[in-house]
Amino acid sequence: MVVRVPVSAKNGCAGGRERRRGNKASGGGGAGGGGRAHLLGPPTPNSPPPAAQPVMNHVTEPPTPDKDLELMDTQEEEVTEEGGGDGGGGGGGGGDGGGAGGGGGGDDGGGGGGGGGGGGGGGGGGVGGGGGGGGGGGGGGGGGGNGGGDGGGVQTVEGGGGEGGGEEEQMNGETQEVSSSTTPLDTEMDDDDARSEAKFQFRVKEFSKLKDTMLSQPCYVRNLPWKIMVMPRSSQSGGSTQLQRSLGFFLQCNGESESTSWSCNAVAELRLLSVREGQDPFTRKIQHLFYSKENDWGFSHFMSWADVLDVEKGYIKDDAITLEVWVSADAPHGVSWDSKKHTGYVGLKNQGATCYMNSLLQVLYFTSQLRMAVYKMPTESDDSTKSVALALQRVFHELQTSDRPVGTKKLTKSFGWETLDSFMQHDAQEFLRVLLDKLETKMKGTCVEGVIPRLFEGKTLSYFRCKHVDYTSSRTETFYDIQLNIKGKKDIYESFKDYISVETLEGDNKYDAGEHGLQEADKGVLFQSFPPVLHLHLMRFQYDPLTDSNVKINDRYEFPERLNMDQFLQKPDATPATYILHAVLVHSGDNHGGHYVVFINPKGDGRWCKFDDDVVSKCSKGEAIDSNFGGHEDDLNLTVKHCTSAYMLVYIRESCLRSVLQTVTEQDIPQELIDRLQEEKRVEMIRRKERNEAHLYMNIQVILEDSFSGHQGNDLYDPDKANYRIFRVKKSATLQDFLDQVAESLKYPVEQIRPWPLNLRTNQTNRPTLLDLDTELHKQLVEQISDNSNPWTVFIETVQPDSGLKSLTAFDKDSDVLLFFKYYDPRHKRLHYCGHHYMHISFNVQELVPLLNERAGLPQGTELALFEEIKPNLVERLADLDRPLEKVLDELMDGDIIVFQRDDLLDDPSLELPSCRDYFRDLFFRVEVTFCDKTVATDPGFIMELSQRMNYDQMARAVASRLDTDPYLLQFFKSQSYRDGPGNPVRCTYEGTLKDMLVCMKPRHPKKIYYQQLSIRINELENKRQFKCMWLGERMKEEVELVLYPNKNGTVADLLHEARRQVTLSENGSGKLRLVDISSYKIVATPPETTSLDSLSIAGTRTFRIEEVPTDQLHLAEDEMLVPVAHFQKEVFSTFGFPFLVKVKQGELFSHVRERIQKRLDVPDKEYEKYRFAIVVMGRATFIPDEDMVSLQDFKPHPNQASIPPRPWLGLEHVNKAPKRSRYNYLEKAIKIYN
Repeated sequence: MVVRVPVSAKNGCAGGRERRRGNKASGGGGAGGGGRAHLLGPPTPNSPPPAAQPVMNHVTEPPTPDKDLELMDTQEEEVTEEGGGDGGGGGGGGGDGGGAGGGGGGDDGGGGGGGGGGGGGGGGGGVGGGGGGGGGGGGGGGGGGNGGGDGGGVQTVEGGGGEGGGEEEQMNGETQEVSSSTTPLDTEMDDDDARSEAKFQFRVKEFSKLKDTMLSQPCYVRNLPWKIMVMPRSSQSGGSTQLQRSLGFFLQCNGESESTSWSCNAVAELRLLSVREGQDPFTRKIQHLFYSKENDWGFSHFMSWADVLDVEKGYIKDDAITLEVWVSADAPHGVSWDSKKHTGYVGLKNQGATCYMNSLLQVLYFTSQLRMAVYKMPTESDDSTKSVALALQRVFHELQTSDRPVGTKKLTKSFGWETLDSFMQHDAQEFLRVLLDKLETKMKGTCVEGVIPRLFEGKTLSYFRCKHVDYTSSRTETFYDIQLNIKGKKDIYESFKDYISVETLEGDNKYDAGEHGLQEADKGVLFQSFPPVLHLHLMRFQYDPLTDSNVKINDRYEFPERLNMDQFLQKPDATPATYILHAVLVHSGDNHGGHYVVFINPKGDGRWCKFDDDVVSKCSKGEAIDSNFGGHEDDLNLTVKHCTSAYMLVYIRESCLRSVLQTVTEQDIPQELIDRLQEEKRVEMIRRKERNEAHLYMNIQVILEDSFSGHQGNDLYDPDKANYRIFRVKKSATLQDFLDQVAESLKYPVEQIRPWPLNLRTNQTNRPTLLDLDTELHKQLVEQISDNSNPWTVFIETVQPDSGLKSLTAFDKDSDVLLFFKYYDPRHKRLHYCGHHYMHISFNVQELVPLLNERAGLPQGTELALFEEIKPNLVERLADLDRPLEKVLDELMDGDIIVFQRDDLLDDPSLELPSCRDYFRDLFFRVEVTFCDKTVATDPGFIMELSQRMNYDQMARAVASRLDTDPYLLQFFKSQSYRDGPGNPVRCTYEGTLKDMLVCMKPRHPKKIYYQQLSIRINELENKRQFKCMWLGERMKEEVELVLYPNKNGTVADLLHEARRQVTLSENGSGKLRLVDISSYKIVATPPETTSLDSLSIAGTRTFRIEEVPTDQLHLAEDEMLVPVAHFQKEVFSTFGFPFLVKVKQGELFSHVRERIQKRLDVPDKEYEKYRFAIVVMGRATFIPDEDMVSLQDFKPHPNQASIPPRPWLGLEHVNKAPKRSRYNYLEKAIKIYN
């Protein structure tokens, strides 16, 4: 019998939604508890619209608009401040017998004072301004703020909206007794919902009856709905238990949206209009990043309720008030903003810390003459993944033709950048120079050669002019960009004057005028010509020696829209050197990071656009130019510096404007380039479609019989090395559909193929199994495949080409079985695949022998030994071959494998593996081992298949044969189990096996062993110890590493003897060596030659150095001593350089010691004057003048609690001129474009 295996939150809307407003002491709200509004100025009447303003932190810094929003609850915070500020509100009128109230001024939005029946209230100041306290029956204080004194009341300003803490106000959207109307004031822009700014009004009638929150009709700015939100608010004031009512005035953005990913940064003025002609409105300013959890912002206490109702104040008439908002918003992020529709241009996607790259690419793209040249570069034969020219053509073409933001990953990939590189915040000037240089190189020898120099190249004349002799030296140089110093400079003109200023070389800095010797001279630079396109890099990031780091200079620095450069030319041109501002590249943040945008004047006509990565929007000239000067924003009265400023400017010569900004049409792009890019898009769309439809398809791995030939292991093939044919088939397809597809691909009629799915048996073997075509042929594939069979692997049996058969032999599932055969050749220790065969289960096994002899090419009549391959390391010999097959093979199944060999070789003693049972047992113990060179950090190594039963000698001989070396000149190391790296060395007398050397064994998993090639035999090395130390030459300029092998129980003398063989001593030296123990660039000991090497500390912070003893230090008198000397900068723990020993004598002047040290270090006098000397004891430095005398007692160890007291040393304090090696110096490598 044959065993068969089957195949198997909206915020702030009025429509009946609830709104939580905090009412803790003074009221507060906002998302998650709300925050206060950002107060950006006093309540000044008719303040001009603010420019781009910095966001002031409240409790939680709002997320940046270009990043994923990280939403978090804010905790309400109340800040009070006493005293008045600059700017104030007016005094109120008195009632019967009352005096006028005093006006109170606030730093940021103060309110007016109030008068009452019994007396005038005092004016309160503070940030936000306090209102005057009422007297008698008087009215309460004015507008809110974080301020007010005790007498003037405490006012809290909070962020609007959202769900928060405090009392809950139910809004039902019904204010039957109150009516209102909304009036947009930008009638000429009503149809432009994408506009950047707007002004609109909200008239609230029957104001005194207002009880609930009211929302105006929406006004659209940047395609988002903006509404005025007004509500009555109540809070305690000035410690009083009586509630004071106030007018709450907020601006809401996108309040109806369900999305949580949008954000929009805006500045706005909230105004309460006066009903009196000629009277200014009551105005307050806000700046806020609106997003889903903070979608409204404003003032809970915009003005006291009493002041609003007070007719004398002039804000109410016929019980109606008019609120007005002017809002200016950036283009939103996270919403469907159509840059192409609103501006005609598209942005670039941000792929990491390369925003500056996006800005520069946009600048280069809008340099139309360069774009035209890039299109014309021949790239027909370029590799699409490595060609920078082709990648830039692709980006430019997509920027010109696409309606959506363009990706840059293919461009950065063409640079040859690794993943890390594209996230490194390289210098923008460096990147631009390298990219233009790469393009210029690729343009050579083409029709566009020389375009880049013609566009960007200017010339300077650097000169030295001697004052007292007739000698001048000059050199003409070219430049593609100019770096301008901005520190202490007002504008570009001052920077250029500084650039060409004359420096006088005098004193020790005289100029070497050749035969005239050292002369006083003027050094300077003159501009001979400026290019059509002028790139100016503003040096915003400079090194600060006080902090030893780069800092960003945010000082105000002005640049004009029109720039005249005639005054800076050596000889002015016939055409005026007048330049038009074309682009402003802006950075927001500090030297540790930030955000980059670029403002571009695409056609040079003064119409500006803002390119913020993937979002492009129109903007005003003031936003593009004036707002990016940096420095203080006077309009906001801020105490912190503005962090947004221009770092690069692009000017185009007015006379060249038309040619540089020429119109580039589709017809200007070579047709062959368009065809290639369209073909790329077509292929990409197909791939994208395949990815999108991947869930509808399945992959089926098809394996043919030729893959079984040559396999030397268990089963029929190695799944990891098989040559599969992959078929992508719909899951809904039937088995018949699949067979039709396979037959067409293999060029066989469908009746000449038969599928045998490969299944994993319970004994971990992978064998073909029967697929009942009679019942399964028209079923869907998903019904045939078990969930764990992914991908499905199928052996396709085909008719042998030379058989002459028109179809496969019929297979009876009830009486036939599919068998596979392997022939084992013990002489060569190899297996040979001998095909498959259908056999009736009732036939005797002996009937197979003639067939097997024929397939193995053996003479007929050769006696064979037959084995069944059951599972790895289990092969059973078949006995009683005269019995039926079903009786001989245990659990007979399709896919069973019979291994056979010549019977007469089974017991041949001359053979290493005489039987197939021996072969499979040896195979079971074989393992792939990767051998890596320990001395090469990135060595991938080589793989060898070895037996785990090998001993050390067998393994060493096998590896030595592979490396073509002596096995005794190899040393092996185990691999560490917890991390990838060499572990302990393996002794050459190791008695274990290879299996013992390998850790964490996994089936079929290659293991790793490290090795190193030796210069001495391993048996000798193991009696020695490796000792690494440094060798310092006579000039103390350079150290060389020595690897020495003294005896394990040796002394320092043995070490020095070994070192003498490897170093070269000076001709007139002492010839004597010594060992110096160094820690943190300081000498801590000089071990005597009798010191045992085992007693030396080999800690990671210790370094041992061998040096030749100077002749003057060979002999020491009783009043002499060797003192350690070390270099340090500022602090004694900031040691550096090569420490050394100097001989000092009791009572000698330190000036003599200085002279000897200068001679030893070979330092010039001018530089040596800056060195300061100090005696350092226990981490404290005592600086010593030259006239002091040496006391040996100062350099003797001071006894303390330590077993070995620290040794005093002589410190040389001076600047470390060696290049600093950062812990993260891999991030500081120069930017490169590799392709």
